[in-house]
Amino acid sequence: MKKLIVLCALALVAATALNAEGSAEKRPLVMVWYPNESAQEFGPARTEIAAVIEKALGRTIEHKLTTDYAIAIETIVNKNAALGWFGAEGYIQAHAKNPKVMPLGVNSGSSGTLSDAVYYSWLAVAEGNEGMYKSGTGFALDNIQGKKFSFVSNSSTSGFRVPSAGIIKYFSKKPGWEKLEAATLIEGGQGKFFSEVLFGGSHQGAAVNLLTGKSDVASFCDTCVAAYIEQVSGTHNRPGAVYTVKNDAVEPFTTLVGKRFVLISVTPVLNAPFVYNGDLLSKADVEKIMAAMTSDEVTNNPKIFVPKGADFKGWFAKGQRFLPVEDAWFNPVRELAGN
Repeated sequence: MKKLIVLCALALVAATALNAEGSAEKRPLVMVWYPNESAQEFGPARTEIAAVIEKALGRTIEHKLTTDYAIAIETIVNKNAALGWFGAEGYIQAHAKNPKVMPLGVNSGSSGTLSDAVYYSWLAVAEGNEGMYKSGTGFALDNIQGKKFSFVSNSSTSGFRVPSAGIIKYFSKKPGWEKLEAATLIEGGQGKFFSEVLFGGSHQGAAVNLLTGKSDVASFCDTCVAAYIEQVSGTHNRPGAVYTVKNDAVEPFTTLVGKRFVLISVTPVLNAPFVYNGDLLSKADVEKIMAAMTSDEVTNNPKIFVPKGADFKGWFAKGQRFLPVEDAWFNPVRELAGN
């Protein structure tokens, strides 16, 4: 009798464990988004990406929107989200804190390969002020020193890591700034490199800081503000190009329609990875997600890879596709931190 009771108890424990495991596998997965992609107008784009993963895994995706880069990074590091879409710098920071955070893949360039899988980090100034940054027929960084400057976040690749590395590389060869480093660039004031340093919190926020006169120079990326602006003159993604806020721009640009800015520096940046926490997703899960994301069905989805001129507000262009990448692909960005 005692043996029967023990066997029944063991069976009950096993059944409970299996039920718990089964329910965990069906529980919704959380996907965390940076502030840039948390904007209301990108809701349909978020839904479309999530639908691919939901179909692949048979699980619901819950979206966690954020207003702070650090919150997004800590959310996936601490296993409160299984998935996210981070810039290279944010991924590197997350992976350093938790090695189980790994990249899924990135969007390719227009070639459909990783050879041109880049976007662009801009340094911009308000139109009318570009003359003070001219050098011959081009532009130079000399006169950004002493100005009010807006970064995005110190966890941003194109809004901090890349521009700060470029500024350090340029000015460390000049008298008085030989020991300039990223940590000192984020502090403005008397005796500092910048007279004032602001953080926009998002690429949109950094652009707004510039267009409202809070900063003299701002760093933000082309893709994150593309939905709100249009080119006026010059060559796209080249110094000297002029852009204006579109008539139908939504928040936070609604009161800035017609405001213009000019690029004084442009730097290519490795495309941003979709990332996952390996404590929350199995190897089989990851393989299913990547098989779905790299499929022709997704590549040909006009709500993910958006045709030119379409009204849908997405992040990726027709002609691109998703490709898998390994952690080492981001080493060039890691190396910038050593400047």
